[in-house]
Amino acid sequence: MNVLVLNCGSSSIKYQLLNMDAEPILLAKGIVEKIGLTYGSFTYKPEGKEKVVLEQPIADHSVGMDLILKALVDPKNGVLKSLEEINAVGHRVAHGGEYFSESVRVDEETKAKIKALAEIAPLHNPANLKGIETMEQLLPSVPQVAVFDTSFHQTLPKKAFIYGIPYEFYEKYGVRRYGFHGTSHKFVAEKACRLLGWNVAEKKIITCHLGNGASITAIDRGQSVDTSMGFTPVAGLVMGTRAGDLDLGALLYICEKEGLDLNQANTLVNKKSGVQGISGVSSDFRELTTASEAGNERAQLALDVFVYNVKKYIGAYAAVLNGVDLVIFTGGIGENDQPVRQAVCRDMDYLGIRIDEELNMATKSKDVILSTDDAATKVMVITTDEELVIAMDTMRLSR
Repeated sequence: MNVLVLNCGSSSIKYQLLNMDAEPILLAKGIVEKIGLTYGSFTYKPEGKEKVVLEQPIADHSVGMDLILKALVDPKNGVLKSLEEINAVGHRVAHGGEYFSESVRVDEETKAKIKALAEIAPLHNPANLKGIETMEQLLPSVPQVAVFDTSFHQTLPKKAFIYGIPYEFYEKYGVRRYGFHGTSHKFVAEKACRLLGWNVAEKKIITCHLGNGASITAIDRGQSVDTSMGFTPVAGLVMGTRAGDLDLGALLYICEKEGLDLNQANTLVNKKSGVQGISGVSSDFRELTTASEAGNERAQLALDVFVYNVKKYIGAYAAVLNGVDLVIFTGGIGENDQPVRQAVCRDMDYLGIRIDEELNMATKSKDVILSTDDAATKVMVITTDEELVIAMDTMRLSR
């Protein structure tokens, strides 16, 4: 079975084609960028062949999807003989609200609910829905599956997701903690337990998905019981450009002083804050590290704030779980930034966390146990693969 996995953003489409017949095999991947702008970009990388990059206007998602499908069957660089070899399409959908606690096969009701949730996920759900509708037009007979970023967190108890605001806003508008990165948190927890020979349904796990967007989840016997992101992905950890947890009074004060309207306030906390806002240098941790090593104190401060936030959430979730068996680092930073991992794990003896610092500094983008043999709590780096999860759910629901 060949599964096309799509992750549609407001101006981009990430894609992978995987063969799922036995062990999953990546056939091709790429990205369509700058959709709707004067200069668009299309990247296509068939497995075992050279990457193809085209610079051209890409008017909308339909044009982008058409480029993807044509590349997959291109006589020279294609990996399929015809589009009939695509057996199913899986879509990453940002927000499933309280409607979806698991992945679903797309039908009219599914589309209607994704559309309704666009009100609370205006940057993502409309683009996700556009991807679904476009594929319906281009491959009308192929089944489609929606995999939701929020569904894993639908097991949160009410005490963990209700905010301290009038309850009517939850009843009327669904304002509550939803959490995101659920696909990744679930995947790495289950993968780590398989590698350790553990049963995930017996363990207490804290997963740290650390990237430009970052979140931490407490997993109790296979179920998400708390997570750092909230009603939107701006809550929780200080991130690349997102503010994370912020005193709402401080935001109101800034808006009053600076004369910011709602759109400007949204831009402030989502695109101008985080480590970029603190450092004034970059949202890229590699650039922050370089600046810090050159003596930039604000760059170092940004790194310190990020590490402090991660440590604080690990401690809080150890309390929520009444102990922890395993801490997992994943995501672009979690898998590759050794100094951040080392700083997070330092002085965590009270939780039984001790890592082999030499092994940690040698580890990038691979599954490794970092904890020392005598440590009470396991610490691992686990590579995430959200596209594979989407492909697996798509295969299961399409058959």
